[in-house]
Amino acid sequence: MLGALLQGTENKSAALRLREMVTVLRRHDIVHGLTPEKLRAIFEDLGPTFVKFGQIMSMRPDFLPTEYCDELMKLQTAARPLAFPIILSIVEQEYNRDWNKVFRTIDSTPLGSASIAQAHRATLASGEEVVIKVQRPGIHEIMRTDLTLMKRAATLIRLVSSDDVVDFRTLMDEMWNIAKQEMDFLIEASHIEEFTHLNRDNPFVSCPRVLRDLSTQHILVMEYIDGIPLDQTDALHAAGVNVTQIGRRLGENYAKQIIEDGFFHGDPHPGNIRIRSGNIVWLDLGMMGRLSNRDRTALRRAIMALATHDTFEMKAAILALGIVKGRIDHAQLYQDIDVMMEQYGSLDFTDVHMGVLTNQILGILRMHHIGCPSGLAMFARGVMTVEIVMRRCAPEVSFLEIFARSLSLGIVQGMTWREGLSKARQEGIMLLRKSVQIPEQLADLLKMTMSGQAK
Repeated sequence: MLGALLQGTENKSAALRLREMVTVLRRHDIVHGLTPEKLRAIFEDLGPTFVKFGQIMSMRPDFLPTEYCDELMKLQTAARPLAFPIILSIVEQEYNRDWNKVFRTIDSTPLGSASIAQAHRATLASGEEVVIKVQRPGIHEIMRTDLTLMKRAATLIRLVSSDDVVDFRTLMDEMWNIAKQEMDFLIEASHIEEFTHLNRDNPFVSCPRVLRDLSTQHILVMEYIDGIPLDQTDALHAAGVNVTQIGRRLGENYAKQIIEDGFFHGDPHPGNIRIRSGNIVWLDLGMMGRLSNRDRTALRRAIMALATHDTFEMKAAILALGIVKGRIDHAQLYQDIDVMMEQYGSLDFTDVHMGVLTNQILGILRMHHIGCPSGLAMFARGVMTVEIVMRRCAPEVSFLEIFARSLSLGIVQGMTWREGLSKARQEGIMLLRKSVQIPEQLADLLKMTMSGQAK
């Protein structure tokens, strides 16, 4: 097996790296099965590049079962820091001048060192404090080579869920697409500017200002943020911050990002959120998700279908959300959705976790081999993460209630799904008329299939 994998690998360093990968895979005995814990350990053993890939994979619950995503979220981004002279050399190469002609000072101790970049605190000639994010030299080629080699080594790997095999090579391609975007800091600069514009009217939400004239593809310069990380609740309480209010505002803003903007933070864990003067500051906007108007309308249909306990409408919404790749067993799909819907028949909003609901929908998509747009998968993981954060900050606040209010569904806290049926139907009629349209002929065919008339 190893000989076949090494065939055609002429570069000596690449051959050594491939041999190392295969050794790691064999050490973890993957030919006899792969568990979430084993996959995380493999990525840790393979080094920073695969730690980053693992983190990207954790954001794709459409490709990986939940237990794999949860385990990969434990991967830590810390990497061995680059020596300070190397950082200065990169800065001077990018600006084509001495570093002290651009910055008054650069702190030699990094704020953080990850697989793609290293961040340092600095001051401009004006005295303004900034953060410079410096890309590791050669990281693009390193990641590309590692990914190419792993796709060869992936012939040894089978990720097995309860009834399906994950397309590992397709997942690798998706990871590379995301990683390439994260390695272009001008894309992140554009993300920051777009996010700032979309949230310009919200006094409680912001992100670091980007200094465009000093930012390049490999260096990003932003204002320095000295807030308190959201997960340091003791420090927040000591500073007099209303943590419950922060939790609610976080949920409201994330719902707004998804529903109104269709442009949302793709990695909303507490480490990427600072609280400054009682307000939310979003950090690390390299990974952002997008949802089209069609996606958002389909989400609206799904929430309304759940509220009205309408299995057929939920099925239509799920088909609108997914990418149909082949023939679908509509009767079985309807039955699987109906089983899910029965779980929520008598619950109110405070008892429903949106992350769990979203994950169930993705599970149904995966079970029926229905593809999932990357934006929707990122939305699913983001929602799960924000909901966990909200439970810590404001356990009495329901993210699903906030989400439904943002959709203007008119369903209130304390009202059960069945009690809200009539009200939700009345207020949802116009919304549903404007929803994603399925051609009448297809709608009729689906109805016939459900009633057993179609053969």
